[in-house]
Formats: sequence, structure tokens, C-alpha cells
Amino acid sequence: MESEGATAAYVSDPVSIGYLSGFSSEPHERLLALVVRERAAVLIVPGLEQESAAGAAHGVEVHAWQDGSDPWREVSAALAGTVKAAGRLAVEKSHLPLAAWERLQTIAGADATPLDLAPTIRAMRARKTPDELALLERAAGITDQVTLRALAMAEPGRSELEISTEIGLLVAQAGARLSFESIVGSGPNTALPHLRPGARQLRVGDLVMVDCGAALEGYKADITRTVVLGEPDQRQLEVFDAVLEAHDAAASTVRAGVTAGEVDEAARGVIRAARLGDFFIHRTGHGLGLEAHEDPSLDPGSATVLEAGMVVTVEPGVYIPGWGGVRIEDDLVVEERGSRSLTRAERRLKPLPAG
Repeated sequence: MESEGATAAYVSDPVSIGYLSGFSSEPHERLLALVVRERAAVLIVPGLEQESAAGAAHGVEVHAWQDGSDPWREVSAALAGTVKAAGRLAVEKSHLPLAAWERLQTIAGADATPLDLAPTIRAMRARKTPDELALLERAAGITDQVTLRALAMAEPGRSELEISTEIGLLVAQAGARLSFESIVGSGPNTALPHLRPGARQLRVGDLVMVDCGAALEGYKADITRTVVLGEPDQRQLEVFDAVLEAHDAAASTVRAGVTAGEVDEAARGVIRAARLGDFFIHRTGHGLGLEAHEDPSLDPGSATVLEAGMVVTVEPGVYIPGWGGVRIEDDLVVEERGSRSLTRAERRLKPLPAG
């Protein structure tokens, strides 16, 4: 704010608010905002969240508004006298609806200029503190154990949805929350990277893909393992080996100073060499933290430079329509001379009992 000449900021993304203030909430349709001024910060919450916010937030004044009242009055009071002189208000452009910006203009003046604060907050969140890394490591440990137990449940006749539901229960029993809706795919459904599990029942010979994660205090782990129900055939072995080699090539490339594009190319080059390049249809990975997908993104050709303290997934995959797919995913901490894997569950193509 100081370097860009903004005298106030209006933060509206609940994840950003939680990161900056310590209070996390999903307000749904109600207004939740953090107003940051030169010498004070005001957290504006719905009245039903007042007690929770007062107990969790730090470094802020908590102001609550009640249902039936206009929450923008609290915003106006928090911004009073800060914006009109400078004419620049820092906001998260990627999260702020046009209707909200128009209300802010009535408070800050029609000529107020929006300054995008979102890239700065995303960059702050991308580099994890030791405390954040400790939470992510604990979440990964739970995820490892849940994944192994979920795979042990994969038997002929059980449905994808049944196993996915069991994953949620296992995570809760471990004292955590799901990072996202678990993906369980079987047979040809494994060719759909973001499949929502359904009623299809597992059959002997199926590839089975489980993508899930546990979250602790909001910090999310993310893992994918692919197995075979019964003995794998030659094609399943060949595709799996290519994906595992691509995964390890990318993981060995991860370190501070390399670009996200270099990591992606390490995986993509292996899969191309196996003549499966047309079936690798997504990036190699993404950042991980308070969101299951955050910066940095391991996109093809990306010039983003990895920094120590970032946490990324490495998850190459091959998806062949009508046949099936294989994905192997782990969570890695970027370090100065390499990386450290937080997820450690067995990765081999271990056949599961078929009867």
C-alpha cells in the first residue's frame, strides 16, 4: 500500500481474510471484509460471527453488523477519511464483484482508482512459514494413512461413491477435514481427471484412482494414487511406469531457482518419449496451502521462479478415453537444494485382491 500510494485496502476474499487476520469463515451471501488503514485494521463480520471473530482474530478491531441492517455502513465508517485524498483503494480484483466496487465508489468517490492487492497477498501466501509447513506435514501424514485404508477397501462390487464417502469418515475420525471432494474413479472412469464419483461398481482388472486430502486448521494436503484390482496387464504396467518416471523426473527438478515451466517439462518430456504426450492434458502441479489450488502453478512454459518455502504438488497423468488413466501425486516443499516430500504413501502399482 505504501509503495503504490494507497492509503486503504478493502480485502474481500475469505481465504485472504483468514490468512491476514486469523479469523476464517465462509460468509455465503453475507458481507465479510477486512479494511486495512495506515494505523488500524477493521474486520467487518456478520453479527452471528462476532463472538467467533473476537476469539480468533488478532491485530484488528472487530465490527459486526446485524441481519436487516446495511453492512456497507460499517465499511464506510472504516474507510472514512482515508481514500478521497489519495484516490487509490487497494482491492482484490479477482474476487471483488462489480456491484461491490460500485458501492465502494459511493464511499471512496466516483474517481477512486482500484489498485490490485491480490497478487501481493498470493505471493505472501505462496512462501510458507515453519508453522504453516508443520500443519501441512501433519495433514499429509493423515492423508497418507487415509489413502492406504481407502485403497484397502477397493473390492469388486463396491461403488466409487461408497469408497469416497468412507474417505470422508476416515478423515473426520483422524480429527481433520476434507481438503476437497474426494475423487474415486474406476475402470474407464479413471480417464476423467476430475471425475465426481458415482454408482459404478469396481470390477476385476480395473484401474482404481483415489485423489483425496486432509486439512488441518485450513491447510490442505493432496495426494493421488492409482492401483489395479487384480493383476495388471501389460498396457497398465507400461502407462503406470511412464507416469511414475515422469513424476520422479519432475520431483527431482523441484528446487529454489528453477522455473515452474522447467518442472512441467521434466514430466512432460518423459511422457512424450513414451508416446503418450497427447494424453497428458493438464499442468504438472499447483501450489498448496489454505487452498487446494493456489500459487505457484506448474504450467507448461511458465517463467515463475520457485522459491524456498513454497509447497507444490507434482502430479503428471495419462488419460486414454475409453480405456482409463493413471495419475501419481505428491506434495513437495521447495528447498534451496532440492525438495522434500510431505506425502509418502506407497506409489508402486500394487495389485489389490480381486476376490
